[in-house]
Amino acid sequence: MEQGRLFLAIAISIAVFLLWELVFVDRQAVQKPEEELQKAKIVEQKTTKETPFNKTSEAVIPDQVLLKKDDVVGAPELPRTITVNSPLYRVQISEKGAVFKSFVLKDYRARVEKDAPFKELISKDLSGGTLRTGFAGNSLPGMKDALFQTAAEGETVDIFGRSEEISFSWESPQGITVEKRFHFSAETYLIGLTVVIKNGSNQTFQDSLVLALVSTTPEKSRTYGFEGPSALINNKLEQIKVKKIEEKSEYTGKIGWIAIEDRYFMSGIIPKTSAEERMRLLLNPDNILENQLVQPPSLIEPGTQQIYQYNLYLGPKSLKLLSKLGNDLDKAIYFGWFDFIAKPCLWFMNFLHGFIPNYGVAIIILTIFTKVLLWPLGSKSYKSMNEMKKVQPLMAEIREKYKGDKKKMNEEIMGLYKTYKVNPMGGCLPMIVQIPVFFALYRMLYEAIELRHAPFLLWITDLSAPDRLFRFDFSIPFMQPPYGIPVLTLVMGATMLLQQKMSPPPGDPAQAKMMMFMPIIFTFIFINFSSGLVLYWLTNNILSIGQQYYISKKNA
Repeated sequence: MEQGRLFLAIAISIAVFLLWELVFVDRQAVQKPEEELQKAKIVEQKTTKETPFNKTSEAVIPDQVLLKKDDVVGAPELPRTITVNSPLYRVQISEKGAVFKSFVLKDYRARVEKDAPFKELISKDLSGGTLRTGFAGNSLPGMKDALFQTAAEGETVDIFGRSEEISFSWESPQGITVEKRFHFSAETYLIGLTVVIKNGSNQTFQDSLVLALVSTTPEKSRTYGFEGPSALINNKLEQIKVKKIEEKSEYTGKIGWIAIEDRYFMSGIIPKTSAEERMRLLLNPDNILENQLVQPPSLIEPGTQQIYQYNLYLGPKSLKLLSKLGNDLDKAIYFGWFDFIAKPCLWFMNFLHGFIPNYGVAIIILTIFTKVLLWPLGSKSYKSMNEMKKVQPLMAEIREKYKGDKKKMNEEIMGLYKTYKVNPMGGCLPMIVQIPVFFALYRMLYEAIELRHAPFLLWITDLSAPDRLFRFDFSIPFMQPPYGIPVLTLVMGATMLLQQKMSPPPGDPAQAKMMMFMPIIFTFIFINFSSGLVLYWLTNNILSIGQQYYISKKNA
């Protein structure tokens, strides 16, 4: 009896299974594509009826992309990553948001070693990538996690000796289509971007398009020059320090471009149309920085479209390169108050490098050239210092004689200056004149990408980094890693000490002792400066010692 019931249960189960297969499964397999086709027809009717745009102007999305196998079985669709290879860079674009997930420069390395990986401009900490798209009024809530579709057949597109356009398209549940078309060219870092907003709904769409550059915030210990968000607004460069964003986060005007800069590279968005736009800065708690370009509000009627055109730049901050690209991108390179001195020095250094392919030698020649220009002022100054040295014994007698009466002592010293026609401030002239040149060269030599990983000789393999002979596993006070012997800096300190010995001591003994400590203080300051800057200062010291010795012998 029990066995009969078991066999009956098995027979009923088989019958139910067969009946399900025959009646239901085939019908569902056919119904699914029919429903999708009906939806496609409805969308086509909405977008072509009384609209200035039509399906032929849209990116052609094959049926196998629109209706994937994963859709049939109900599994979540995973975004693809399209890799674009050009001679200059390799960029990875995710279908999720149509954002740049990776941008690798093929002409630059991450480190000085020859086998180091190529330079990556997009931090791995940016899970959402950069070049994000949205709307200021959040009219399309699902846009943040939108899955765009592309007509690209493969996952790799090689661009060598040609141009290529790749489109990404997403339609919101409201019937609004957002399309991002990237135009890549083999010979330039500029990338064209066209954003098309198509209103396929039956309601007017109004909002402001937002394009956002995203980056991690710069490290505080590295911010000698400028790093952070910048823009060209009303033909004026705006560079906003990260700590100032809380004070002011919005800027309005005619925007030539917006960017996020670091020491040697930048990412930028350049609108092609001239309009009053906004730049909005956001600093997230997780140290993620956004520089947003907010377009003026657009009113898009049903069945119409709005087109926005831009150029993108992700590449090196090379003055020569940016000047050729136009769009006033070269204004992003700014060396501070003494920019008018730094840029001619940069041009001259690059000019010399065209004949002598060693930037260390170019810096030495640049320093000699600067010294020649300042030679008359230096000679006058050293002559005044030599005369001061001659009257030092007389000054010592006056101080001893009137040590109890400072007023009388100062009167006698001033009379001594008038008698011997000595200018006590004459010896300070070279330092005062040299300060603007020093600051100009400091910023230029620190930020010039030409010096990045540029070798000089022997152990100095990177003129943009501090010089270190050998490498130590232990830390050294006042020294930033890597740890080693700063030979160039120590020699520079020795030349400063020699120069101090050659100069007449100040009249005040306390001041004289303080001045003797100056070479030591400067040595500690320069210990973390780039070797290119130390090389300039060392060369300048050697030339100053020679000039001072010559003037002293001549006027002995």
